[in-house]
Amino acid sequence: MSSFNRVFLLVMDSVGIGAAPDAERFSDAGSATLQHILEQAKPRLVELTRLGLGNILAEPDLLPPVAQPAAHFGKLQPAGAAKDTTTGHWELMGIIRETAPKTYPNGFPAELIDEFSRRIGRGVLGNQPASGTEIIAELGAEHLKTGKVIIYTSADSVFQVAAHEDIVSPEELNRVCRIARELTHGEFEVDRVIARPFTGTPEQGFKRTEGRRDFGLPPPYNCLDALTDAGIPVTLVGKLEDIFAGRGFSRSLHTTNSRATGDALHELKRSGESGLVFANFIDFDMLYGHRNDMKGYAAELEWFDGWLAGFVADWSALDLVIITADHGNDPTTSSTDHSREYVPLLVFPRAASESAGCDLGTRSSFADVGATVLQSFGVTPDKRLAGESFYANIGR
Repeated sequence: MSSFNRVFLLVMDSVGIGAAPDAERFSDAGSATLQHILEQAKPRLVELTRLGLGNILAEPDLLPPVAQPAAHFGKLQPAGAAKDTTTGHWELMGIIRETAPKTYPNGFPAELIDEFSRRIGRGVLGNQPASGTEIIAELGAEHLKTGKVIIYTSADSVFQVAAHEDIVSPEELNRVCRIARELTHGEFEVDRVIARPFTGTPEQGFKRTEGRRDFGLPPPYNCLDALTDAGIPVTLVGKLEDIFAGRGFSRSLHTTNSRATGDALHELKRSGESGLVFANFIDFDMLYGHRNDMKGYAAELEWFDGWLAGFVADWSALDLVIITADHGNDPTTSSTDHSREYVPLLVFPRAASESAGCDLGTRSSFADVGATVLQSFGVTPDKRLAGESFYANIGR
């Protein structure tokens, strides 16, 4: 039987809490997204502190622990073979990737680019690893003159297509990206094709719009499929429909920024509908981590902290909140890519009989979250799914 009517799984995209044991292999030794932001910007995180975030960090000079944390607390160690968005979210849902996805540090092969250009009827600019905002600033004027689309990648397995909305409409850009998705299976496989529309002028500068769209690789069988097969409603909020390639859910609210995600979650809380609500707060990563904007990241943490305080107020004991992340993205390092880090784990509410949340320890993979979600709804995990549930430790 289920002990909860609803589970809200909230992903603070890229809020890592220190280098994982294998971080050096990913060129991320010393990365610590949250700790470095706390050191340098000192954001006020009242609600997260109350829940027990300082108890996880165990660095009282940065964030004090509390004697009676309102949530159960711990941290998750990444187990998958990569540090990207897809790998992190899939692992949360019980899939540990044994092989890292293909990446293209020297740009995409000419064979792929030539066929892509032929299929879309346009030339290509760029075709290199780059920061999205920087490559648009560099090539935007040429794109406006020639109509050629801007192609770039990163340390992640992504094929990104940028185009000015006056040159390539958002609808046409999505069509172009679907063609790219068709071409990037098998030999030239990538996890995601991403549409990156932008506006602006060379004189005033270019700005990416909120019309981003991700076209993901279909995942293996995962916890979302297990819940759906068991008749448990699943609602995705944010970019997750794309990360799971349009499968394993009953409803998707495709928000494009964290404020809209927060608003949608308040509405879902008020609705009283049962099932899993799985949401991603994208702005930490998209607006601040990838741009090395430490002060912006700190301000976003303060916003989330305030939003969270309102969200968990007057909380029902029949609803569970799990707060975590999918990887790191330390804005204080020279890299603008994701970082291989532990991520926080906060589980609220604790049982009424408990004086304080319990220490869930260091979990060996993100997949423990998915296993716990399944058990919270009384769903027997499939043998294909990884993870060890901590359900027995949260007072239910």
